[in-house]
Amino acid sequence: MVSSWTDDALQAESEQPAVSGESAKSATADLVKSFIAGGFGGVAAVLVGHPFDLTKTRLQTAAPGTYTGAVDVVKKALARDGALGLYRGVVPPLIGVTPIFAISFWGYDVGKRLVFAATPNRTSDTLSIPELAAAGFFSAIPQTLVAAPVERAKVLLQVQGQGGAEAKYKGVFDVFRVLYREGGVRSIFRGSFATLMRDGPGSAAYFAAYEVAKKALTPEGQSPSQLNLGAIIVAGGTAGVAMWSIAIPPDVVKSRLQSAPTGTYSGFMDCVRKTIAADGVGALWKGFGPAMARVRARFAVPYLTQTDMTCS
Repeated sequence: MVSSWTDDALQAESEQPAVSGESAKSATADLVKSFIAGGFGGVAAVLVGHPFDLTKTRLQTAAPGTYTGAVDVVKKALARDGALGLYRGVVPPLIGVTPIFAISFWGYDVGKRLVFAATPNRTSDTLSIPELAAAGFFSAIPQTLVAAPVERAKVLLQVQGQGGAEAKYKGVFDVFRVLYREGGVRSIFRGSFATLMRDGPGSAAYFAAYEVAKKALTPEGQSPSQLNLGAIIVAGGTAGVAMWSIAIPPDVVKSRLQSAPTGTYSGFMDCVRKTIAADGVGALWKGFGPAMARVRARFAVPYLTQTDMTCS
């Protein structure tokens, strides 16, 4: 379905007489550049943000009373595994981050093209905030195909060993081998809907907020492409805050779905109901502090990279 929308949009664009061969080549080059830029930015973001992500995931999935807070998670991880303990589970996102971020930026560009294709009689070449949000939501659809299994492996590796439990998996490839043996492809992709419920609205807020922040920070008479690095960091941080302000509840559900033993939950809504029944509504906001703490570094880094590359 996604492929069909993409092909239709690109075909519609290529049929417009105003688009020359040079314009088509330039558009393709921009898409490729966005793909590569997103990948490089994503690697940097993982390395900076993973300790915060591990803390968030453990708070979201641990039994009540396991930790007193985020600092306690860090202390116990350091005591058990040393500094490297804060990077438990980092391999899956390092492997997957290039396609995930690259597909995200690529999907965002395609999403904007879809908006233009769907509004051929528009009077402005500038997309509105709702249109930017729609393009952002679209970017999460193809991204989920890669993000869901990566998140599944990452979460399992991050939570194993906490609370004194023995480690079940030897590494990322062992995770996928065991999951496939136990439940086939379906097990590997468990939590895909929750991932989309997190990344769809989150990406809509992420891209829209970034564009709004850039415009707000741009001096009169200048272009957003002329913003300095400090302004880009502020805009990236603003985008991260906007995303995680609405993404934490589905992220909690995703973490619990992906880390729980088979049969614990029948689906997304069953996990929501059982989480609220057991721990209250506040449980849907577990990990909010660590998520916010990593926002500026985690989301400014990929935009710094993407901006540098796409403006070159």
